[in-house]
Amino acid sequence: MSAYFIVEIKTKAENKQDYAEYVGKVRSIVEKYKGRYLSRGGKVTSVFGKWEPERIILIEFPSVQDIKRWLNSSEYKQVAKLRENSVTTKAIIVEGIKDGE
Repeated sequence: MSAYFIVEIKTKAENKQDYAEYVGKVRSIVEKYKGRYLSRGGKVTSVFGKWEPERIILIEFPSVQDIKRWLNSSEYKQVAKLRENSVTTKAIIVEGIKDGE
């Protein structure tokens, strides 16, 4: 069953170079762990409530286990430091639905 990694990002003005480096490196690691970007910082339109995120990233994986393998991989942990130093992040994992549900 597909699973989705959804991230809200707010950049810290003083570390934009670190985040740009992270963005340049992370895609190949996501793809290695079977992830596929569905949205990567496109225009966000608030519909309900006062949620106005600066940047949203949506990545589809074949399973929750694939997301966890990616997040816990040594490759990702090395580049994650760039993200941690440069942005405020909120992230969730959402399971998809089974065929026919």
